[in-house]
Amino acid sequence: MLATVRRFPRERSVQPVVAEDPWGELMAAAQLGHAGAYTRLLTEVDGWLRRYYARRLPASMVEDAAQDTLLTLHARRHTYETSRPFKAWLAGIARYKWIDRLRALDRDPAVSCAEDMSEDIAIDDHGPAIVSALLLRKLLSQLKPAQSEVIRLVKLEGLTVEEASELTGQSVPLVKVNIHRGLAMLSYIVADVT
Repeated sequence: MLATVRRFPRERSVQPVVAEDPWGELMAAAQLGHAGAYTRLLTEVDGWLRRYYARRLPASMVEDAAQDTLLTLHARRHTYETSRPFKAWLAGIARYKWIDRLRALDRDPAVSCAEDMSEDIAIDDHGPAIVSALLLRKLLSQLKPAQSEVIRLVKLEGLTVEEASELTGQSVPLVKVNIHRGLAMLSYIVADVT
């Protein structure tokens, strides 16, 4: 006769924190209700965020970007898994907030921050970006105009599907279909070339 082994479900309240992750330990304690740990975490993270954005944004936007990221961290703190590195989770949030700020700069011509840009901000060579832009323009020209236009608006300029729908006169479902079909065609074209 075979013996059956009963397995009891693991307790889910606390998961192991990644080794050598002090911010992860603070966040794990904060998730369990330790207010002091949460205050210390936010204070330390704030300094890191300010340095992160100071290298990437005009000086006038650093404070707002750091505060916006801290608010997002607070709102999404329940999604942090203590078994994963905290800094990677935080860096993902910071990166998306940075991209949001760059899109806002691009969309609002009234915001002129050229004089705020620090001379220390590392700027890469634009050669590869120009070549990529030219190749992308050539690829998009091979698509139907409706597909090319919505891909450019949504995927490159960062507009929402609804905004692209209003600008192009296409319905929201049609915008989604054109994006999907256009990207599939681009994938086919690129695969056929290589």
